[in-house]
Amino acid sequence: MPRVRKAAAAALLLTATGSTGTAAAHAEVYAAPRTTPELSAATLDARYQATRGDIARALATAERVHDGDRTRVLPSFLAEGRRFLSFDPRGDGRAVEVIGDLERADRIAVVVPGADNTLTNYDDPKFVGGDTRALYRQARANSPGERIAVIAWLGYDSPSTLSPGVLSAGDADDGARNLERLLTGVHRVNGRARFALLCHSYGSVVCAKAARPLASLPVDDIALYGSPGTTKDDAAGLGTSARVWAGRAKGDWMRFVPNVRVAGQGFGADPVSSGFGALRFDAGTGPHSGYLKPGSLALRNLALIALGRAAEVTRA
Repeated sequence: MPRVRKAAAAALLLTATGSTGTAAAHAEVYAAPRTTPELSAATLDARYQATRGDIARALATAERVHDGDRTRVLPSFLAEGRRFLSFDPRGDGRAVEVIGDLERADRIAVVVPGADNTLTNYDDPKFVGGDTRALYRQARANSPGERIAVIAWLGYDSPSTLSPGVLSAGDADDGARNLERLLTGVHRVNGRARFALLCHSYGSVVCAKAARPLASLPVDDIALYGSPGTTKDDAAGLGTSARVWAGRAKGDWMRFVPNVRVAGQGFGADPVSSGFGALRFDAGTGPHSGYLKPGSLALRNLALIALGRAAEVTRA
């Protein structure tokens, strides 16, 4: 019974935190993205162009149906120099953006976000687009000569913090399959690059589900930060040869969530606990949504992990 009570307490706590994501207004009127060629070096530019067309089409729909949120944010997606591998305006939306030169990079980092990420908050600080740009800038500052590309991956239905789905791994299962598909395609684009996965909050569940299927790809580092758990008992259970990192900021409310898993609810062992066996990095003192805040210790260390510079990461 104590474990059940703890699971119930976790549900209440997660519900009490509130949600920034709601279903997009008029979402049912948006068309599915056009079929694009399988991702490879030969099709990369075609993918960028096709996705740009999907974004323009979604913007035209937003203007037609007077969807103010989409009309406000989508023009920035079409700004000169921005490149998206995929885009889907349906529901709360999905988008996968590349920052840097994917074909020539020696290191490729993928930012996997947690709950409440949508198209309408995508570019805001604390959400995946804003976070990924901060990471890219920090990585370039840490190592100006390093050829790195960073992918902002809103490639799954990020659950709402107010939804029951945030306590189960259902969305993570779908996300893991999509993440595996992405990295397989990116490996076809650039067969020499080494990968790092930076996985925030519920995104750490996605990465944990994807870790074993990705074992055949050159994934060197998996960082779990602000994590509620992974559904695995320890890092070895992820089934990966990658270095598994874990960090939690001192101001993160996730430390109050019981690490239990009962009847498919909750995510089990705490990745920052000594028994989990991850490499613990110092994530500083910020809040749950502040790991990639410019100037933060967590951002510095996550950028070093993205670069594969493990010896320079500040350990907790």
